Amino acid sequence: MIESGTPAEPDNKAKTDNGNKAGKPASPRRKPSRKLRSGRSIVPRETIAGTTLIFVIAIMTFLACITLGAVSMVNNSADRWRSDISREVTVQIRPTDSVDMESAIRQATQVILGFDGVSRVTVLNPAETARLLEPWLGSGLDLEELPVPRLMTVALTGDTEPDFSAMREKLEAEVPGSSLDDHRAWVERLTTMAMTMVAVGTGIFLLVMAATITTVIFATRGAMAGNRDVVEVLHFVGADSGFISSQFQRHFLLLGLKGAAAGAAGAILLFIILSIWTSASLATPEGDQISALFGTFTLSWGGYAGMVIVLFLVAGLTAFTSRWTVHRQVNTLQNYRK
Repeated sequence: MIESGTPAEPDNKAKTDNGNKAGKPASPRRKPSRKLRSGRSIVPRETIAGTTLIFVIAIMTFLACITLGAVSMVNNSADRWRSDISREVTVQIRPTDSVDMESAIRQATQVILGFDGVSRVTVLNPAETARLLEPWLGSGLDLEELPVPRLMTVALTGDTEPDFSAMREKLEAEVPGSSLDDHRAWVERLTTMAMTMVAVGTGIFLLVMAATITTVIFATRGAMAGNRDVVEVLHFVGADSGFISSQFQRHFLLLGLKGAAAGAAGAILLFIILSIWTSASLATPEGDQISALFGTFTLSWGGYAGMVIVLFLVAGLTAFTSRWTVHRQVNTLQNYRK
């Protein structure tokens, strides 16, 4: 029998539980660790916005690499034009009734070789002349029926530059119908055009980079808007802006690498295909004219290395821009709480 005035003794388990609840102080709240325990990011990996961003970054990187390759080719062409003008000039002899062409060619050769800085004189035969005129006059022409001038290429040593004014005057005096063209006026115009294209290409490249940064900013804000509840909960339980931004930075770095790699690979493949096509069409007049203006669309190792640099630059800009955007958003949230 238990007396009615005596309270019943609680069991040992109840004592232990009550002691743990009342006797031990509550542990302080800890900040979230840098790594999520589940190993997953707070930002969804596969979303429509993420897939769209990869596609947009691929397009931007492709355009940036194409611009870089075009600027590199134009710059190389300008350097080649300047190099050619320093090594070669052209002499032409117009046919007239009173001129013996073969005698005039020999006389012009003697005059030209008499100047310092000239290494050799090459006379183009009728077949080579017809090939030069084929893009404009077509094939199968009999040049003997047309008043086509004979062309002579003068190779220069490069050590000393001949006196072109004196050479021109002597040729015109001793060889009737002859003229000398040092190509300097044309090369200056082409070089100016090339430098203008380089400047325009550089501007386009910078605009593409600016568009990429703007796209990433809006995509990051959209991702934060879609995960606003998660971001607010992490922030309210003590997660700092560094932890939250690192999650978004890792996510957008992977997206940037995927998109930039696809765009750069597409640009590299395009230049390889164009290089193969122009190399295969060199024997045609159209191919010769294209290669004379733009080369063989063959980029140097520096050009391909530049595209790889653009790849990592776009990915880095994507990660940096997302981190900066998240920092601003979290700081705004902190100011709102205050």
